[in-house]
Amino acid sequence: MGVSAQISPDCSTAIPICSNTPVNGGTQGYGLDDFSGAAESGCLEPTQTGFIESNSAWYRFRTGASGQLGFNISFDPSEDWDFALYRATDCNALGDPVRCNFFDNRDQKSFMGVGEDPTGDTSSLQYEPWLDVQPGEEYLLLINNFSNTNSGFAIQFSGEIFTTNPYDALDCSIISNLLGPPVAACQGDVIPLDATTSGAVSYEWFAETGTGFQLLSAETQPTLNVSTPALYRVRILMPDGSQEISDVQVGFSPNPMAEPVSDVSACGANNTFNLASKDPEVLGSQNASDYRISYHNSLLDAQQGRNPLDQTLNLSPGTQTIYVRMTSVENPDCFDATQSFQLEAVQAPLMDFPEEAFICAQGGSAFIGLSQPESGVTYSWDTGETSPGITVTAAGTYSLTATRSGSASDCELIRTVVVSESVAPAIGQIQVDDLQANNTITVVPAVAGDFRYALNGGAFQSDPVFHGVPPGEHQLSMQDALGCGEITETITVVGFPLFFTPNGDVYNQQWEVFGMETLTDPILSIFDRYGKLLVQLNPNTASWDGNYNGRPMPATDYWFRLEYTDSSGQRVEARFLNAHFSLRR
Repeated sequence: MGVSAQISPDCSTAIPICSNTPVNGGTQGYGLDDFSGAAESGCLEPTQTGFIESNSAWYRFRTGASGQLGFNISFDPSEDWDFALYRATDCNALGDPVRCNFFDNRDQKSFMGVGEDPTGDTSSLQYEPWLDVQPGEEYLLLINNFSNTNSGFAIQFSGEIFTTNPYDALDCSIISNLLGPPVAACQGDVIPLDATTSGAVSYEWFAETGTGFQLLSAETQPTLNVSTPALYRVRILMPDGSQEISDVQVGFSPNPMAEPVSDVSACGANNTFNLASKDPEVLGSQNASDYRISYHNSLLDAQQGRNPLDQTLNLSPGTQTIYVRMTSVENPDCFDATQSFQLEAVQAPLMDFPEEAFICAQGGSAFIGLSQPESGVTYSWDTGETSPGITVTAAGTYSLTATRSGSASDCELIRTVVVSESVAPAIGQIQVDDLQANNTITVVPAVAGDFRYALNGGAFQSDPVFHGVPPGEHQLSMQDALGCGEITETITVVGFPLFFTPNGDVYNQQWEVFGMETLTDPILSIFDRYGKLLVQLNPNTASWDGNYNGRPMPATDYWFRLEYTDSSGQRVEARFLNAHFSLRR
């Protein structure tokens, strides 16, 4: 977390902070109870100590401009920290906090604060809404460690106020210090510390890096150039023998170094490009959690951190330059905006052809794909062919890859066509419902498919059901909807019960065929399961009582055959009948 600065556990001695400089600190116990035994303060409640404060650190700051203000408090994700922010100047009249967060850190977040999580995590419960501030407002900030174990924390202010007023967003006159407010620098920077005092006899400089202040014996001038993090102290000897001592915290954040980014040709098929896909190139071997990466339309925007592009960039035709900004999460003033890359939007190949096709089962073929090639585009089918369209003779799935070359990479689209086999029409069965003067018949195809039907030369229909059909002989036409054949068959519309019960009661005693009288010279022959002829029926004897030579036949299934003379004078057998029924006793 860096070098620990001065820490105050009490509100009355809150540490003043100013400017957009990181503050590094830690906590160890608390002094006075700043809440006078209160049971709560905003969202804060008593900790394991029995008081609101457990391991606390107090800070104060004053706004120097108007705008949106926030801050990030970073810490070890295994620890549990809370904070409360009061708009107040008197520790005895804090009032309710204007921002407060007491959520436990079960999700092991690394940041809490006001505004936005610097990692971009919009779902974090550790953040409160931005502050809208005016010049001269004074605030007191309490940071409390609930877990009672801590490895320190760092505070980094944020918000648009530091864009509009980078040097006076927070009023530094709140700090009365010869060496000035804490300094946040970037690795590689050299920071001049100036302790020039009129009439001074001598200067001694010290640095504290965790083992106490150590004298920098070679440094005796009124100024000191520093490039390493430490708490620096100057001791000035005056002519009257008095001394003046001043301390200042100087921190150095990692200095981003964006790696070169390769140019890219984006396929215009989706009209967007994911800029985050370039983040690994920008980072190289650097830790992604330490930096934020943004992309911009101009070098000036990248340098100033303004107008970042949406992560999902809408593509415009042609080539554009994308400028990269890599920013330290710990200190937004540390950034690198030296890299850029060319983003070329390559026009996607035209692939406007159907994704379904059909071929006839009996030696059919189908053309799939494009009839004409597109200029500048190459084609490759998974069959090995390289034309934009091909003729296929077998059902299956076929894929076409179309490629248009860009300056950096290719724009490639894949489109798949499913070719299905369409079978020839065939009638399986004719179902007759409620035989009467006008009947409903349903055509049951012998095979599955997409068929159309017509009766007695009428119009074709997709519905296999016909209403108002009289008994007798009819011509049924059936065609494949995709043109794979047409048939016309003679069907016979007659009706019969599926079972009868010749058991001596008054119900279902006879089995008979209805509508047989509409046929010419009909004969209906009934057989047992072994093919033995049991009886023949005609319009004059159109029913069977279930006996053979006076003996009752067993309960089982029986079959029949219907013959008659058709309109051409030929003796024919009625087809497409479900020609069996049951005898039940």
